[in-house]
Amino acid sequence: MSKIFKRPRSMKDVPTHYCPGCGHGLIHRLVCEVIDELGIREKTIAIAPVGCAVFAYDYWDFDTMEAPHGRTPAVATGVKRMLPDKFVFTYQGDGDLAAIGTAEIIHAGNRGEKISVIFVNNGVYGMTGGQMAPTTLLGQVTATSQFKRRADKEGYPIKILEMMSYLPGVVYLERTSIFSPKEIIKTKEAIRRSFQTQLDGKGFSMVEVISPCPTYWALSPIDAMKRIEKEVIKEYPLGVIKGN
Repeated sequence: MSKIFKRPRSMKDVPTHYCPGCGHGLIHRLVCEVIDELGIREKTIAIAPVGCAVFAYDYWDFDTMEAPHGRTPAVATGVKRMLPDKFVFTYQGDGDLAAIGTAEIIHAGNRGEKISVIFVNNGVYGMTGGQMAPTTLLGQVTATSQFKRRADKEGYPIKILEMMSYLPGVVYLERTSIFSPKEIIKTKEAIRRSFQTQLDGKGFSMVEVISPCPTYWALSPIDAMKRIEKEVIKEYPLGVIKGN
């Protein structure tokens, strides 16, 4: 029991700024647990994006850099190529990765860059006021889709993992969630597989985590988790998309 509640060494003991029910804090902890268990804290360099996770360095007790909006994979590429013995990963939201950063993530994967990516998909721009994201579901109301997202006006939700699965340089892709204890365990296992892919020198890997945004979904934290299970994963099926 003490192991469950003990704070990971890689996580700072500080108050969080995230909204109640936000998935970022939980995913932060899973990342830290895996880093501690793999014994790579002293060689880890994380690249934080612009978005809700921009202050990740306030919570992680290992080296963390901040990148311009959408350029997170480009910064990670430079760091990894200059310091190939370091463990380098990016932590990105759907606005950073799937909108302004689409070109960077696709080309980093296509080049087979030996980095790991944690992609947090909550289907909305949380930092700037709840606008529609590339991953927003059809029929979902946001600050910029007040009549609901429509395929003929705003297009369809983008499935980044499925798109990237066709790239030869991409080794491992998996989509998980955190709406239940079972899925949290699966998410941690997926993060470990992604990190191990890099440690083994195999190439590019990414884990997409379907996460709640109770604030801009206008739901309670519990109902936000239920929405993921009942609605969101129908659009974004969970499981390994590429790799073992």
